[in-house]
Amino acid sequence: MLTVTKLFLQHTMVLSVDNNFLGGILMSENKNCNVPSKIKEAVCIDTNRVYDSCADKDCLEDLRVYFTDSAQCVIDRATNVRCRGAEVLNAFIEVERVPFNRGFYSVDITYYFKVCLDVFCGHTNAPTMVEGLATFSKKCILYGSEGNVKVFSSEFACGDIDQQLDMVSTNPRAKVQTVDPICLDAKLCRVCDCCHIDQCCKPSRIPKCVCRCFEGDFESYEKDAEKAVTVTLGIFTIVQLERDVQMLIPAYDFCIPSKECNCETDNPCDAFRRIQFPVDEFFPPKEGCLKDSYRPACACGD
Repeated sequence: MLTVTKLFLQHTMVLSVDNNFLGGILMSENKNCNVPSKIKEAVCIDTNRVYDSCADKDCLEDLRVYFTDSAQCVIDRATNVRCRGAEVLNAFIEVERVPFNRGFYSVDITYYFKVCLDVFCGHTNAPTMVEGLATFSKKCILYGSEGNVKVFSSEFACGDIDQQLDMVSTNPRAKVQTVDPICLDAKLCRVCDCCHIDQCCKPSRIPKCVCRCFEGDFESYEKDAEKAVTVTLGIFTIVQLERDVQMLIPAYDFCIPSKECNCETDNPCDAFRRIQFPVDEFFPPKEGCLKDSYRPACACGD
């Protein structure tokens, strides 16, 4: 009982010390908002906590692009290719414990990219657009703490009668954030010339959700293939390892909206009249007179 009282007093002291500091920040940044200036209580919430994360910038060189049977026929007649762009279709993530290293987990990520190519055939000037699939796998080690608690909930499964939801575990979950890659290069080569590339191996299993993004069949694409395409992609990723935890946080009040819902729409002409005349479009300013919003980013450190 003494320990519980001591902990409560410690939390109360922390809240009283931070109250003026946090309240001052909120009031200074939200002078026109109805935000309470004092912390009312400490509340316990169930949320996700990020235990470890990493950011990476990978240059994926000479990735083999796989085509469906219809697209492979166009590639076999090609004399040159140009990469138009690429996008991330999906990322499959697996989390496994690292043996003999308590609290650490290996995160295995497999990316599936849709690569858009301009294919030039013979002496024709107009290229043919072809889409293909490229894959890449990577691994990173992150700290996810320990503990494996089974959690049961009183919620009911949707569509079932009086049936509880399945049990979930508090093992860490991996989350990957990425943007569409930058296509840096594309090369046309013979199939036998690119077999030394490690990434050139055919994916053992392409998920159905990825196959549905392409028209055609991947199974028979390499039977009579004469030419192949490799691309170089640049990708930025952030990998996080998080767990469900209960945290004690300071609370000001409930979030009650103070703004009324407005269902009226502006007249198009009234909205157009509020737009300022684009003087810079008619009279381009000098380089020294450019506004900050139009000034290009400088990489020289100025």
